[in-house]
Amino acid sequence: MDQNLTPGPEEIRVVFLAQPTDEEVSGIISLYIEAGWWEPGADSAGLVKKLVAGSHCFAAAVIDGRIVGMARAISDRASDAYIQDVTVTGAQRHRGVASMLISAVLDRLTGDGIGWIALVAERGTEVLYDRLGFFPMQGAVAMRLRS
Repeated sequence: MDQNLTPGPEEIRVVFLAQPTDEEVSGIISLYIEAGWWEPGADSAGLVKKLVAGSHCFAAAVIDGRIVGMARAISDRASDAYIQDVTVTGAQRHRGVASMLISAVLDRLTGDGIGWIALVAERGTEVLYDRLGFFPMQGAVAMRLRS
């Protein structure tokens, strides 16, 4: 399933990846680094391939064959899912790309029968997720295991 958006001179497409090419893997690594989630040279193409393969779905926003954004979901494939790793390269932000990615992932999840969908939002992104139907979970706190 592809979704198209033309907010400017370039056409933006959303595609779902299952087995990314080397070029796609490189684009995904660049997004993780730009988002500040990975260090340059610290993470490998093999890790990206595992992330994509282990995800319920992995969406990429593409302009002229180049990945400019991504979003993925992890799930139990029965009822619950979490959206994560939503990011768009700086030059393409505030053009609706993140909304397009999340909407595509939501369509895939609901189409697959997943009814409970959540995410942990970074500070400052609440407006984006609110517009897409998400709300703060009262009484919930995001937690992470110390490493």
